[in-house]
Amino acid sequence: MKISKIPGCILALCILFANSATLKAQDTWTLQRSVDYALANNISIKQQDVQKRFAALTYQQSKLAQIPTLSTGVQATYGSGRNIDPYTNTIITQSYFNVGAGVNANVNIFNWFYRRNLIAANSYEAKAQDNFLEKAKNNVAFNIAAAFLQILLNMEQVHISELQVKLTASQLENTKKLVIAGSKPESDQADLETKLANDSVNLITAQNNVIMSTLEMKAYLNLGFDVPYVPQVPANIAEIPIPRLDEVDPEMVFSAAQNNNPGIKGDLLRIKSMERTYASQKGLLYPSLSASGNLNTSYANSAKNQVITGYTPFTQDIGEVAIGGNTYTVKATGQTPSYKLVTIPFSDQINNNFRQSVGLSLNIPILNGWSQRTAVKQAKLNIETQKLTLDQDLQQLRRDIYTAHANAMAAIQKFSASSKGVESSQRAYDFATKRFDLGLMNTIDYITTQNNLFRAQIDKVSAQYEYIFRMKLLEFYRDQKVSL
Repeated sequence: MKISKIPGCILALCILFANSATLKAQDTWTLQRSVDYALANNISIKQQDVQKRFAALTYQQSKLAQIPTLSTGVQATYGSGRNIDPYTNTIITQSYFNVGAGVNANVNIFNWFYRRNLIAANSYEAKAQDNFLEKAKNNVAFNIAAAFLQILLNMEQVHISELQVKLTASQLENTKKLVIAGSKPESDQADLETKLANDSVNLITAQNNVIMSTLEMKAYLNLGFDVPYVPQVPANIAEIPIPRLDEVDPEMVFSAAQNNNPGIKGDLLRIKSMERTYASQKGLLYPSLSASGNLNTSYANSAKNQVITGYTPFTQDIGEVAIGGNTYTVKATGQTPSYKLVTIPFSDQINNNFRQSVGLSLNIPILNGWSQRTAVKQAKLNIETQKLTLDQDLQQLRRDIYTAHANAMAAIQKFSASSKGVESSQRAYDFATKRFDLGLMNTIDYITTQNNLFRAQIDKVSAQYEYIFRMKLLEFYRDQKVSL
């Protein structure tokens, strides 16, 4: 929401009633209480707060990404049919069960400061979101103040309309008596009855305006429409100190606002964030170096060892020899061992299969459809876009301040003229009342004089609020706070 679209008097209201007295009743709301409640419950503020937390998480994650990665896992496999023995790497045709476990680590050694620039970019963005949240709070406070002011003005119009109705009703009663006495024509009574009807319509309209502006306030507060909302009216608005015009020169105020305005601060921080994002994207165009390490082991029930279970004696002819003309058969005796296959114990397999590796990895980007170069150009364009956004916001801020100053000048003249208008209208009405009571003025002219006073009173009330609050608005642009 742009500040230029907010009535100038709103901001002063925010400061004007910030230190209001203690609530007179449970359902009485000061402006400060209204603002505090809105800051805690308004949906737009909650949405901006979520964006702030997202930015903070992104920044935190980019810092944690510097830590080397470490992972571990366990894998279990059951196989049947023709497979490769995971222990001997030979082909087997039997069922087997295999379990493997490993630990893997990876650390980035050098990537042309990609990670460092990304962390800086996210840091600036997180700070920018802090300022944008503050801006959102200011906007809500402005809306609350605008609604609060509208309620006060409508209540003031109700008060003036009630007095007008009472006055017209009293005059009508007196005129009825004079008509009965024959000193006034019946047309005078009819004119006053018409006047009373019009005044009653004005009163009903003013009362309905209070209801509508109160509903608008409840919407800003996110307050239940069944919850009473009665604003606490300030004691004496005319005693609020306001700065002199020479203290809120528009160029001087603009110079101060550039350093104080949270929206401008956010824009500047976002430019820094995008500049660092651009640097990080450029880093991805160059080779990167990383190191890795792995620890792995496994177990398979197909891993067997032969174990001797016993021996079988045997006798075997191995040849003949001739001795002294006689031929003799030579026999060999021995024992043949018996074997069985036994699964290698789990601990032995874990130790035997334990493997370690350390490696370096150099990644050289050669061709990827120019996607990274496009990302670099986009990052550069984002910087230009944000700079234009800053220029636009500064231009809008300057225009808002100069507009507020021009409105303040006009409000001073309007308040001075309306004050004189009430004085002259009151004198004219007092004189007209005397003439009317003496029968020297007709009813139409008298009603016209009364209407002139009514309009002058309404104009003065509006001008008084306008004058004070537009000056307070300039004070806020300058200092982001107003001292009372």
